[in-house]
Amino acid sequence: MPVFTFSGKNAAGEKVAGERVANSKEMLAAQLRRERITPRAIKEKGKEFALPTFGSGKVKTKEIAIFFRQFSVMIDAGLPLVQCLEILAANQENPAFQKALTGVRSSVESGATLANAMRGFPKTFDDLSTNMIEAGETGGILDTILQRLALYVEKAVKLRSAVKSALIYPVSVISIAILIVAALLKWVVPIFANLFVGLDVALPLPTRIVMGLSAFVGQFWWVLIGSIVALVVGLKQINKHPKGKYALDAALLKAPVIGNLLRKIAVARFTRTLGTLITSGVPILEGLSITARTSGNAVLEQALMKVRKAIEEGRTIVDPLKECGVFPNMVSQMIGVGEATGAMDAMLQKIADFYEDEVDAATKDMLAMLEPIIIGILGVAVGGIVISLYMPLFSMIAKLAG
Repeated sequence: MPVFTFSGKNAAGEKVAGERVANSKEMLAAQLRRERITPRAIKEKGKEFALPTFGSGKVKTKEIAIFFRQFSVMIDAGLPLVQCLEILAANQENPAFQKALTGVRSSVESGATLANAMRGFPKTFDDLSTNMIEAGETGGILDTILQRLALYVEKAVKLRSAVKSALIYPVSVISIAILIVAALLKWVVPIFANLFVGLDVALPLPTRIVMGLSAFVGQFWWVLIGSIVALVVGLKQINKHPKGKYALDAALLKAPVIGNLLRKIAVARFTRTLGTLITSGVPILEGLSITARTSGNAVLEQALMKVRKAIEEGRTIVDPLKECGVFPNMVSQMIGVGEATGAMDAMLQKIADFYEDEVDAATKDMLAMLEPIIIGILGVAVGGIVISLYMPLFSMIAKLAG
């Protein structure tokens, strides 16, 4: 059997790494998850530097939401588990998803539980899904759990789509503005520059600045493109390092406009995820660990692990949430009320509903504020270049008229 190297985090959030013998990556991933280790990377020894296969194994979140919805309907109708998986795999258009579902069906046929079978495909089914399904299997409410999972994933897709749609307009306008300015500096300004050289006239300061920028862009355009590529690659590399990711996430949360929106998104995602897990019967300590790992934000992950440790020491959830400084006081107080009344799951869902509406409102406000600013910047940039080019012509006309 092949030997694999792995790295990941245990239930306490500590980094672990080592070597294991297993039949496949999927089998090793399932084994590690049974040991409460979340694998981050699993590679066959001797093939650590194999070339990556881009675009393979991708399963969209929307496809998973549809799968859970269809699965819950079939289970509710009384169809056997293996038959449900067989039908869903056969009707799946995504080859990667079809392969995963076929593997899950084979594992279930061999006697594995549905949760453990899904743990063998960590790229498709995350910790949240497998833990909720395990709770559903134990409690005999698998159809209900699948419905909750479908609803959770659908809301997560809606939240992500709202944020993406809000960013499309400003990013598109800024990109077009950069292309227009670059085109003017590269092709239009040199024509005027040659004209001014032939006329041998004194040029105003704005015209000289624009001509200088044009000469720089024309000669060192590769430096600008290389700088942009280097910046993007550098940010990605920093984001891969735990300390770098924490620093970037912390900076984004403190940013003037986008920070408030990101904080609301983080609160909505945290409360929705933890509320869904607790409602499904997952213990709060395990729920906090899963929520931290699936948060996608290093600052939030660290804060939630501190909250988890405090609860392990016997404290209530309110004070640790306040101390971490990530969540608004209102959220901490409402969760505290839910904990005191024994209705934390319902309270978390209400907070999630409220903050998802807040995200919608915040994205609309951000767009309303950014739209005139972006248009103004575009107008000043393009208009400034055009005016600076015509200023010498206006001076010449004035002299000739005089």
